[in-house]
Amino acid sequence: MTKPAPMRDDWTRFTLAQRMQRYAIFAASALVIGWSISSIDVIWAWVWDAPEQMGDLFVRMYPPDPSNLRRILQVLWETVNIATIATAIAVIVSLPVAYLAAQNTTPNRATLWLGRLILVTSRSVNTIIWALLFVAIFGPGVVAGIVAIMFRSVGFVGKLLGEAIEEIDKRPVEALEATGASRFKVIAYAIVPQVMPTFWAVSILRWDINLRESTVLGLVGAGGIGIVLQGAIDTFNWREAATILIAILLLVIVGEVISAFLRRRIL
Repeated sequence: MTKPAPMRDDWTRFTLAQRMQRYAIFAASALVIGWSISSIDVIWAWVWDAPEQMGDLFVRMYPPDPSNLRRILQVLWETVNIATIATAIAVIVSLPVAYLAAQNTTPNRATLWLGRLILVTSRSVNTIIWALLFVAIFGPGVVAGIVAIMFRSVGFVGKLLGEAIEEIDKRPVEALEATGASRFKVIAYAIVPQVMPTFWAVSILRWDINLRESTVLGLVGAGGIGIVLQGAIDTFNWREAATILIAILLLVIVGEVISAFLRRRIL
């Protein structure tokens, strides 16, 4: 019998060339990060003083002032309505966009690029930027906030639904087409049942995200609790600002609980 080869004590996971390549990548990354930090205008004295200022701010916020609680609850409910209405509209609008953006359902190449252009445009612009634009068009208020969140959500929902449509099992589609079924029946009986779980999951997730985003729309005049928060900050009413922040935190927690409950019940 041949003897097994002896174990080497100097075994390493990477060769010398691989280690040198990794070190070079780490060094290049460190240089890029260092250059990025040095190229921005940072007032380091304010950075080192931040913990002291934060502690002073927390002292001013304590105890929270609930005297304006009724108004806070009103705008909090307005925030929920903005998120819910905008999500409902976005889901409806995103359905035809997702159909156009999916390669296996779009009528032709032009409609494919049209659908994807809509998705990219929607996702490329932040919600706050959309809100600034629609405040200029519709004026301050909830309408601008609803339209801003809706425009942002169309890209998110449409992209995920489009990808779900592209990943469906083609056999039911081919079977219905072989029987001479109309395009509407193919969509209704072969495509829709396969994407419904994704549809509900994405809709619930987007509502949860929109609930968070709608809390800051008031900072640019687009309605919601952000208006009251901005007013408290502008008047240095830190105790009321603390109450508003606690209300926003509780709203986000409730939104998480509702989203988890809906996912368990529906999915």
